[in-house]
Amino acid sequence: MRMNKLKLIVLLGVFASYTTSCSVQNNVVKTPSTKNPTKPTNNTTPPKVPVVTTKPTTGTIAPTEENFRTNLPEIKREFRGAWIASVANINWPSRNDLTVEQQKAEAISMLDMLRDNNFNAAIFQIRPSADALYTSNLEPWSYFLTGETGKAPSPNYDPLQFWIEEAHKRGLELHVWLNPYRAHHTNGGAVSNLSMVNKLSDIVLRLKNGMYWFDPANPKTQGHVSNVVRDIVKRYDIDAVHFDDYFYPYATYNKGADFPDNASWNAYVSSGGTLSRADWRRDNVNKFVERIYKEIHAEKNNVRFGISPFGIWKPGYPAGVVGSSQYDELYADAKLWLNKGWVDYFSPQLYWPVDSKGQSFEALLSWWQSENTMNRHLWPGLNTVEIKVSDRPAEIKNQIAISRNILKNDAGEIHWSIAGLTKNPNMLPALKNGPYSEKALVPKSPWIKAVPLQTPTLFIADNGSFAQTSWSTKNAADVFQWVLFTQYNGIWQTEILTLDTLSKDIPKFKDGKKLSAVAIKAIDRLGNESDYIARKIK
Repeated sequence: MRMNKLKLIVLLGVFASYTTSCSVQNNVVKTPSTKNPTKPTNNTTPPKVPVVTTKPTTGTIAPTEENFRTNLPEIKREFRGAWIASVANINWPSRNDLTVEQQKAEAISMLDMLRDNNFNAAIFQIRPSADALYTSNLEPWSYFLTGETGKAPSPNYDPLQFWIEEAHKRGLELHVWLNPYRAHHTNGGAVSNLSMVNKLSDIVLRLKNGMYWFDPANPKTQGHVSNVVRDIVKRYDIDAVHFDDYFYPYATYNKGADFPDNASWNAYVSSGGTLSRADWRRDNVNKFVERIYKEIHAEKNNVRFGISPFGIWKPGYPAGVVGSSQYDELYADAKLWLNKGWVDYFSPQLYWPVDSKGQSFEALLSWWQSENTMNRHLWPGLNTVEIKVSDRPAEIKNQIAISRNILKNDAGEIHWSIAGLTKNPNMLPALKNGPYSEKALVPKSPWIKAVPLQTPTLFIADNGSFAQTSWSTKNAADVFQWVLFTQYNGIWQTEILTLDTLSKDIPKFKDGKKLSAVAIKAIDRLGNESDYIARKIK
């Protein structure tokens, strides 16, 4: 089916270049939006394929010159994401007893909201605690999806596949968010025979707050989580894998007692290990992070890996910062991961106000930027939902402005969580009328090698008061979006379009100005641009 779709796109281009009596009548021609999705082998519903139609018109080829070279405006870039949490039904699904249609309706509403307010990514939690909001042979269906661990949705569908397809239709990236070490959440119902707590009981430890945690030191833990990640990357057309800040658990989870990993620690010491216990724990996590990063890119090079660690590495870094130490409490040496380049994007959770004493947003972000020696993406996490200020929209706008000033051409942020956008009536208007007034592409990832996109073909026909414009490319499988440029009275305007938009009627006159040229670029999954093709309109 995939080859038929690609041939259809090419044939449309050939058709438009040779005919003078027919043209595309509708404003937008649709073709399936999901490129090369690798479907799960069972329990999935294939997407409906839109029908591409053409209708004859009396239009003629518009007078144009041959392709010409020009200086196109730079395309605006900024990562704009939102976390969508499934654990404890925080965001989606809002309850664990929704029907499939209700689940889908909630998802579509969230994705529509992100698209309409010029976001470009959703970070969707698909594995909150050794469970799955997708079809998996490795872990059971999530309690947060159906109200029972191991129970499939009815009628059966694959939520992750649905989210991917619907996100990509809207030009949004879909990042899958996994909690690597949490085996069972206290809000996750009873521990059943289908739970990984029982299936992998030899590597799971119970904490004093009732949660269960995988032992990060056990090679079997690392192997299991690695298999889960590689399975997702292999089978689904995702854009990134995302880990949050939970590595070794926060001390409060075990009521201040030390993490109960005596068996693993004693085995390490008996084998001649020389690291201190704290360094040994950090080393376990370091090796795991490096492994996951390399395995993701070995499976699919275009899939990125992101981590959103706790915002403070250690108190005193930078000077004046106080608070919890992820280095000492979570045994997460997040600075090392950034220094080594074991991430493609890094989103420290800077959840404090700009004027917070001891946790300065600007000072912390500047410090993390100084540690970004491998020039990876640094996109801070913002506490949009519950930051402790009187005017949250104003605070978040201020944090975005500070981030842009520090990060320059590689700006971006992730909002915790999508509820902060939907439940505060002033937040979205403040963003869309302010920093998010225009759509933006995600920043490029130049350290990831990619095959250059071919230059698109461009066809223009006269349709009365419109220049009927269509485009195509031979390597549509590698395209994620298009950027259309229109020039009126010598001034270029830019429009970011979804993959399935293959034509558009462009007004010859707008606001009293005359259309003088059109250009098109293709954008790949990593934000890379093809060369452009531009034509003048006489």
